[in-house]
Amino acid sequence: MATARLDIRLDEEIKAKAEKASALLGLKSLTEYVVRLMDDDATQVISEHEGITVQANVFDQFMLACNEAKSPNKALLEAAEFAKKGGFK
Repeated sequence: MATARLDIRLDEEIKAKAEKASALLGLKSLTEYVVRLMDDDATQVISEHEGITVQANVFDQFMLACNEAKSPNKALLEAAEFAKKGGFK
């Protein structure tokens, strides 16, 4: 059960369009519609900012370099420690 509240003011025209869209989707309420939009958009924005996408050939080159690498040097070990402390995944 949701417990957090969000109070917003918006233009009547925007509210009317959102209510219509909510009804057309068969949702129970405008709140359900807004929550769905916020959740979907937030998930997408977070994914775009916390992830990285590379072309397949770039990934293949990276993996080849990793497989051919010897033991990690000091700079790589420091970078890994920095990433760990910074909460990077």
